[in-house]
Amino acid sequence: MLVDGKAIAGYILEAVAREVTALDYVPKLSVITCAPNFETQKYLEMKKQKAGAVGINLNVVELAVDSVTKDVTDCIEQVAKESDGVLVQLPLPSQIDREVVLSAVPVDKDPDGFLYGREEGACLPPVVGAIDEISTKYNLDWASKKVIVLGQGRLVGQPAASYAEKNGAEVTIFTKETFDQSKLKTADIIISGIGQPHFITRELVKDGVIIFDAGASEDGGVLAGDVHPEVAEVASLFTPVPGGIGPITIAYLLRNLLRLVRQYK
Repeated sequence: MLVDGKAIAGYILEAVAREVTALDYVPKLSVITCAPNFETQKYLEMKKQKAGAVGINLNVVELAVDSVTKDVTDCIEQVAKESDGVLVQLPLPSQIDREVVLSAVPVDKDPDGFLYGREEGACLPPVVGAIDEISTKYNLDWASKKVIVLGQGRLVGQPAASYAEKNGAEVTIFTKETFDQSKLKTADIIISGIGQPHFITRELVKDGVIIFDAGASEDGGVLAGDVHPEVAEVASLFTPVPGGIGPITIAYLLRNLLRLVRQYK
C-alpha cells in the first residue's frame, strides 16, 4: 500500500493555518544554509512554499561557501533573536563542525528537534514525526518487530532508531560502510535515510515488508528515494519519493514551530 504523504500533510497544514490565523502576529522561521546542493534547494523551495501558504514567514539565510563553524554559530545567535524558530539545513560543507553548529541552536528555537533526547522539552524531529503520523494512521504496531535503519545521521537514522526502540522494536543500524545485504531480508520494517538512489531493490527485501524511505537524492535531475519503486509491489506499506515522508516532514516542522510559539512566546 502506498502512503499518500501529501494527504496526511494536508490535514496537518490545515490545522497549522487555523492556528496561525488566531495569532496576533506572523510567526517567523529562519533557515541557515551553506552551499546548498540540488536536493537541499528543492527541499528549501518546498518549505518556503508550504510556510507561506499557512501564513508563516520563512527567511532563508545563505552563507558563503567558505564559511567556517564560527560564522554559522554567530549567524544562529543573531537570527535566533529575531525569529521564532531557527533551522540549520544539512548537509554543511566539510570544514564546518556540524555537532557544534547544531548544539548552538537554542532548544526554544529548535523546530527540527536536533536536541531531541538531549534537552528537556525538545521537539520530536520531523522525520520521526512523519513516521509516527503514518504509524498512527495505518495502526502500525512496532512491538517485537525487526527494524533495520540505514544511516545514523541526526536527521533520520539516530532519531528514527530511538523512536523504534522506544516502541518496542528490535533495531539494527547499518551505514553505507557496514551494510550487510543478507540481513536486509530479515527486516519487518526498513527505515532508510542514506541518500543513495534506488539502493534497496526488490530482491533484497521480504514480502510484506514495511518501508519508510526518508532518503532523497538526485537521479537524472529528479528526486529519487533510497528504495526502488518496484519494492512497492511486495511491501505491505511503502512511502514513495517524492510524495511520501517528505511532505509530512515539512508540515510537521511547521507544527513544531507553533508548538515553540505556544510554549515559549
